[in-house]
Amino acid sequence: MALSSKESLDLVAQTIFDKKGFNILALDVRGVTSLTDYILIAEGSVDRHVVAIAKEIIAVLKEKGEKPLSSEGLQTGDWIVLDYLNFMIHLFMPGIRDKYCLEELFREGEVVELNIDIKTGSSQL
Repeated sequence: MALSSKESLDLVAQTIFDKKGFNILALDVRGVTSLTDYILIAEGSVDRHVVAIAKEIIAVLKEKGEKPLSSEGLQTGDWIVLDYLNFMIHLFMPGIRDKYCLEELFREGEVVELNIDIKTGSSQL
């Protein structure tokens, strides 16, 4: 059974947290853009860390039957975009996130509360 967009966002957020990613934010951008319903933004410490997080997200979602429609940035790791149609994931190195400031671009989006298990570091799904 396919995951809902919210379940997918929670799973992705947990995966990012488990891989030591940080500054995780999800926005509901329905009504703001026609590109997607949700945008999840997070950071890794260096380019290899960002790539490792992205690869883990791809693997975890693949186990749930989800494949990205497209991906960009896996070669460089400074800004990676994973497009899953109903939600997009943007992973940045810290300075790059500040430079492009997607939060400002989608400021009309509503912040989505994410369910991350910070005690055990494992997903509830």
